[in-house]
Amino acid sequence: MFRNMYDTDVTVWSPEGRLLQVEYAMESVKQGSACIALRSSTHSVIGALKRSVSELSSHQQKILEIDDHLGIGIAGLTADARTLAKWMRNECLNHKYVYGVPMPTGRLATDLADRHHRTTQTYVRRPYGVGLLLASFDKNGPHVYQTCPSGNVYECYATAIGARSQSGRTYLEKHHESFTTCEKDDLIMHALRALVGCVSGDGELTSENGSIGVVGKDEKFMLIEGAELQPYLDRLELEGGNNGGGAEEEEEEEGDDDAMET
Repeated sequence: MFRNMYDTDVTVWSPEGRLLQVEYAMESVKQGSACIALRSSTHSVIGALKRSVSELSSHQQKILEIDDHLGIGIAGLTADARTLAKWMRNECLNHKYVYGVPMPTGRLATDLADRHHRTTQTYVRRPYGVGLLLASFDKNGPHVYQTCPSGNVYECYATAIGARSQSGRTYLEKHHESFTTCEKDDLIMHALRALVGCVSGDGELTSENGSIGVVGKDEKFMLIEGAELQPYLDRLELEGGNNGGGAEEEEEEEGDDDAMET
């Protein structure tokens, strides 16, 4: 049996019990540049690698603010992420207008997963080709959630998605037990160390291609990049950790640097 006999529609099951269109959408997440998230007892942090289509273009935004208490990191199709971010902002505004308090992150993550899942149940739509990492601090403390095109949602202590994210995931798994007691600056440094292994080839993590988002108790979501990120990179350089694409890269195709992907 040929694979392409069962991948023409998202609602068609293959004989192996797979929805191939959903798997293709999840593959687009793996082609996007890396994004990581982690949390302590007081803060949640997102780190992302920004990708430029060419030397003549600016780097695409990878971390988006949704509300004062919530931000997202994206890997996959930027246009799909922009659509979902607009919907999430409207949901947060409506909840704050009706109830007078910020929307709980768990409820928004579940609603987001339902929105992903609905696109896999009808033939007139395609799955969203983007994976999201949500980092927030609400009345229940700091949270990190991961969603994927299949409609699954996971709450995590730390996680990584995107191209060559296995290096970052390995670092997070090795050090996650120490994250709980970390201060904000230490948590940001952990995020940068995890990102370093996700840089491709002989590249380095710089203030141009790196981006950090942080939110905490009594602190609004803040984006750190450019000149504000440089002191952290200098500290990383002194540790000898900013050597780019290490030996722990995933053995997978990198994919084209398409303008639609980030």
